[in-house]
Amino acid sequence: MSNRVVEGRMVTPERLAELVEGDRPMEAEAIEDAEMDCPECGSNVLSVGYMPSVTEFVTAYKCQECSWSDTDR
Repeated sequence: MSNRVVEGRMVTPERLAELVEGDRPMEAEAIEDAEMDCPECGSNVLSVGYMPSVTEFVTAYKCQECSWSDTDR
């Protein structure tokens, strides 16, 4: 598991998914660099894959510096 700094706080993959989803996921993969810049502030964007339910897998994208986030839904 990889922890990363997001908006000044150290977060786990589960916490990063929770920031985007609003609820704690069942399971989350390691945090990775999304290799894109934030469309709002231009900073680095991270990605995390997670399962919000038994039947769904989502990839979330979250800026490290601002509140921007998105999913592949």
